[in-house]
Amino acid sequence: MSISNRKAGDRREPVAEPLKRSVAGCLRAIARRAEVEVVYASDRPALTGDKARLPEPPRKLTPADVAILRGNADSMALRLGCHDVAVHRRLAPENSGARAVFDAVEQARVEAIGARRMAGVADNLSAMLEDRYHRGGKYEAITDRADAPMEDAVALMVRERLTGQAPPPAAQKIVDLWRAHVEEKAGPNLDGLIGTLENQRAFARSVRDLLTSLDMADETPFDPEDDDNDEDEGEAQDDEQTPSEGEAEEQSQGDRSEMEVSEEASDDLQEGATESADAPSGELPEEAEDAESEEASEAWRPPTNRGNEARGPEYKVFNGRFDEVIHAEELCDAEELARLRTYLDKQLAHLQGVVGRLANRLQRRLLAQQNRAWDFDLEEGQLDPARLVRVVTDPFQPLSFKQEKDTNFRDTVVTLLLDNSGSMRGRPITVAATCADILARTLERCGVKVEILGFTTRAWKGGQSREAWLAAGKPNTPGRLNDLRHIVYKSADAPWRRARKNLGLMMREGLLKENIDGEALDWAHKRLIARPEQRKILMVISDGAPVDDSTLSVNPGNYLERHLRWMIEDIETRSPVELLAIGIGHDVTRYYRRAVTIIDAEELGGAMTEKLAELFEEDARGGAPRKAAGGRR
Repeated sequence: MSISNRKAGDRREPVAEPLKRSVAGCLRAIARRAEVEVVYASDRPALTGDKARLPEPPRKLTPADVAILRGNADSMALRLGCHDVAVHRRLAPENSGARAVFDAVEQARVEAIGARRMAGVADNLSAMLEDRYHRGGKYEAITDRADAPMEDAVALMVRERLTGQAPPPAAQKIVDLWRAHVEEKAGPNLDGLIGTLENQRAFARSVRDLLTSLDMADETPFDPEDDDNDEDEGEAQDDEQTPSEGEAEEQSQGDRSEMEVSEEASDDLQEGATESADAPSGELPEEAEDAESEEASEAWRPPTNRGNEARGPEYKVFNGRFDEVIHAEELCDAEELARLRTYLDKQLAHLQGVVGRLANRLQRRLLAQQNRAWDFDLEEGQLDPARLVRVVTDPFQPLSFKQEKDTNFRDTVVTLLLDNSGSMRGRPITVAATCADILARTLERCGVKVEILGFTTRAWKGGQSREAWLAAGKPNTPGRLNDLRHIVYKSADAPWRRARKNLGLMMREGLLKENIDGEALDWAHKRLIARPEQRKILMVISDGAPVDDSTLSVNPGNYLERHLRWMIEDIETRSPVELLAIGIGHDVTRYYRRAVTIIDAEELGGAMTEKLAELFEEDARGGAPRKAAGGRR
């Protein structure tokens, strides 16, 4: 017979709570910052200023789950304790590709400091990295260097040099694809990094030398204030920030033991829940866009803030005469559109009920915001029951009234930009079409205008653009070498009932070809900018990185991806448009600041409604839409 000290009626503490407390305690101890706020949420892990967001532990915990959670916490703690934001900003290169490598290698440095001093931390970080690269299975399937992120490969090679730990099995292919190239050009630079591990300033200079060896350096000069006479100060600061092995272990000893108890008790938790970390989100608080964004964990690398200067990669179009922007009804006759629409409805009849319920829930949330927004403490209007005490004690007391108001999300336009590439064929494109259709109808009921756009190419393997290039004698690095096809399924001013049949076009055989995301994003963004609405939202739905065989066969392997990254950065930092993305089996969180990745296409309806609801609720709470930092190009 067991004896319990709990009083009758007391609720039993969830088993995961001791784990959460212990992980938070360890994070503060390693970072040596007692003021750090630690929260747990279903969004992906992120570090913003002194607020750490960790994934909510799954209800059915395993030792592997605990190690991954601890790894995320240790990574953030080491970032807080061993990283100087000001030094990083002064020494970071301007070039976006070089900046991505620079940021990733700096995160590898701070994690290496902890891994070298504490064996437990090393194990946790390894579990975290293996989980990150294993999730979705896309990294194991990579066979082309163009698909392998160079910044991840270099960071993992730096980690290998600094700690002696091999890359996680899930990321081994990424490193193998880049290893020969990096070792040949920058092997000595990698070997020299360990000598400056404890000094961030000297380490950053070494990384800049490494980038030069890899032909990635830009012309950004070092800050004159960051000369050699600052090195002693930097070393003292780094040493002060870095936790000693004994101190960190002593502070976290009690927390670790409590954590082990929680692991043993985890078997009592209920089965069937999914791990919330599998539904990451790229959303970050708006106030984190400036200095605090530098402290985000390496899972999200913020773009460089370049003020009003519009710099872009060397991206060009060989021949734009064959590109087209076309309305869906112009690509096939009305009878075929009706037949394709009927086919779409039959394909996903069961899904329409699920997405419809989600859309109705979204509609109720939006209408509730419209009906329940009030201005308080007014001198006239409707008497506020919460202020009755004022009226009783002093009948002449002003500011005791309230008035109902409309929320400003009525003056909003939403653009849904759908990837119409060949890899979306089958289930993904049918789900995307159905979700876009139902959401457009729902938002229209709430007074929000919706535009539905698609992007693909007119031909495989280049089309007329490639023929023109061949006729011109195959000039080197011709730039984009295919014919774009941008499709308007529903314009913002068209009522849903008139455009409904157009979405059936996505079911047409032969429509889906290549995807050149950067120019599609630019096109959709320019259409939004021209709209009169006060608030503009652009949601991108894609299942992979930009790919066009014709273009990539005669240009650098990252040509299209580099342009996409710059377009995203340009919109996120200099435009009033609010940009978010949903990746279907593709990690879009490495591109977009606000993003979520789903594994199964049938999760799309829930992801779209939830992200839109979050945006509108932010606005209703008083978070005004983000304004541009400067003029557009």
